[in-house]
Amino acid sequence: MSSMRTAALTVSLAATGVLAATVPSASAVPTPAAAHAQAGTTHHSGPPTCRGEGVDPDARIRYQSDIVIKAPLSTVWKLQTDVQNWPSWQPPVLTMDRLDHGPFRKGSRFRWTTPAPATPTTPATTLEITSTVRQLQRGHCILWSGPAVGEGLRIDEGVHLWTFEKVKGGVRVHTEETWTGAQVEADVPTATAALGAGLEAWLRDLKATAEARA
Repeated sequence: MSSMRTAALTVSLAATGVLAATVPSASAVPTPAAAHAQAGTTHHSGPPTCRGEGVDPDARIRYQSDIVIKAPLSTVWKLQTDVQNWPSWQPPVLTMDRLDHGPFRKGSRFRWTTPAPATPTTPATTLEITSTVRQLQRGHCILWSGPAVGEGLRIDEGVHLWTFEKVKGGVRVHTEETWTGAQVEADVPTATAALGAGLEAWLRDLKATAEARA
């Protein structure tokens, strides 16, 4: 895999959606943090889940990371689940539409778009992502999944888990995501680098916005 190819793939499906981000080489992606036990998730000795469900165990493309946010849990939770307002603090989110009404809950669906720049094998396009909440425990965890589709680019399914734990001075946020699909699986290191860059950028934006509002 050439460094040019790695740097070019700046698309990251980061909420079963996609966040454009600067992609380091695969070897430069930050090492994922270990999963942390937390309320509202089922860990035991296995991977983190939300009400017993987690990311795709068989996916070849996966990434996980943690961050501590110095803000109340209520602030962090509201930012993450008020999906209609994602564009106000996540610049890569171009449009967002809730496809249902009422509280954000299991079964909620939302459709959003984000730009995907050109790569050596795919054209520049706008990806449309339709995400469905598969599990949710208020204040503790969320799991959603869905495809991302654009002209010349498709991710068949991204599965994205978020968990939230009160810690001294704030909230520890853990996130992990898997991708499946022939197009992204054709170059696993590049796709993993893109996914990692997107998740790290999402965590930084969430931290900066939540701490500014705390």
